[in-house]
Amino acid sequence: MSVKWYALQVYSGHESKVKANLEKLISQHALEDKILQVKIPTYEEPEIKKGKKTITKKKLMPGYLLLEMILDPDLQFKITSLPSVSTFVGRKTPEPLTVDEIKNLFSEMGDIKSEEPKKPRLLFNIGETLKIIDGPFANFNGIVDEIFPDKGRLKVKVEIFGQPTRVDLDYLQVAKT
Repeated sequence: MSVKWYALQVYSGHESKVKANLEKLISQHALEDKILQVKIPTYEEPEIKKGKKTITKKKLMPGYLLLEMILDPDLQFKITSLPSVSTFVGRKTPEPLTVDEIKNLFSEMGDIKSEEPKKPRLLFNIGETLKIIDGPFANFNGIVDEIFPDKGRLKVKVEIFGQPTRVDLDYLQVAKT
């Protein structure tokens, strides 16, 4: 059998607990040669907290773990018998992830550095109404006029004293209404 990546469905919010239980299972039963890696799919997202830009880790797929392993029925039973584990992803039997799925997941998680620059997530659309949550225009509403995804910035039309004014803002300074 060959080493493949599998997605394990777990109770949402229990990913870290299941990962710890899996690592304990690996060490207790000497399964280092069968289970090579256990990953919680996460990505880093910048946020503004108390006026400062910070980076937090967010779950890419809440309720799932990725396992690089050689799967056999005995090992499958041991893993699915752990607390907070639902099942492996697949129809009747666990199906390994395809190479494209793995590349997409790992590039999204930032584990693979690709030659082409990572496309930023487009969070907003032109013409959309937003609420400004930080900066001198906090608590104003505005309409998205231009988006600069490579810079993480956008131009928003804000009505000040009855006049539309274009304001340059960071993605982190606005929220959807």
